[in-house]
Amino acid sequence: QFVMGVRRLTRLNARSVEQVVDAFSDDLYNWPWIYVEDPGGWRLSEEEARRLHEYLLKGGFVFLDDSHGDFEWERVTDGLRMIFPDRAVEDLPDDDLIFQITYDLRERFQIHGTRYIWGGRPYGPDSAVPRWRAIRDDKGRVIVAICHNSDVGDAWEWADSPQYPEREASLAYRIGINYIMYSMTH
Repeated sequence: QFVMGVRRLTRLNARSVEQVVDAFSDDLYNWPWIYVEDPGGWRLSEEEARRLHEYLLKGGFVFLDDSHGDFEWERVTDGLRMIFPDRAVEDLPDDDLIFQITYDLRERFQIHGTRYIWGGRPYGPDSAVPRWRAIRDDKGRVIVAICHNSDVGDAWEWADSPQYPEREASLAYRIGINYIMYSMTH
């Protein structure tokens, strides 16, 4: 779904299907933008962390999405500390360039996953507030973008469903396109 939207809404010549990339493969360096779904459940090896570190410092970009609550956030940060033990995660300000590169996204709100919309799962106190975070390189370029307490990927996946909130699907496409355009131009 998302790739079709990128092709429709931009002039990017995006592939028509996604590509699974293994951190152990040199194919990693052929992809300037990588999407990681559910990093709250990732378990990186030292070698995977080293390769992701190298990939990001050579100009790569990673978008982490669909982590919720304090427990998953701890797992996300455990992995990020393996990749970048010396870089802090920051909350992105509303006026950050990444939110204005293509679409002006001064208004951002929680993008619900289907487990919250249709599954009846309630957001707890530690997952009710969406967080837009990042890690930057030495020049200030965002190299890891993080949507915590939101599920941008579910909005892409279910954008054509009349039961999925259109407002959230629209924001999800705009966020993804901004992140891609930012990563390709900075």
